[in-house]
Amino acid sequence: MLIHIVIWKYRAETSAKAREEHVAKLRGLAGVVPEVRSLSVGFDVLRLPRSYDVGLVAVFEDRAGLDAYTVHPEHVAVAEMGRGISEHVASVDFEDDDHAA
Repeated sequence: MLIHIVIWKYRAETSAKAREEHVAKLRGLAGVVPEVRSLSVGFDVLRLPRSYDVGLVAVFEDRAGLDAYTVHPEHVAVAEMGRGISEHVASVDFEDDDHAA
């Protein structure tokens, strides 16, 4: 399995409505990108100085699944939106054989 993690630190001026819309669109990717095995998205609840605002964890069968997700038009649109309202976006992708079916 390939685990894809992304975190967003929104700009201070990003409205609550824009934040909610971004998260809703991220959650919607699970239903439109067939390569997504599982997807979780949520707002940070601790709000520590080091915290980011939103995190996403997506699981794919393999690198080909992640690659298909990356270029899917729905993902491209949501990714552009996220970059537009964020001061910083970070990601990490790693293989995890413990989550194999």
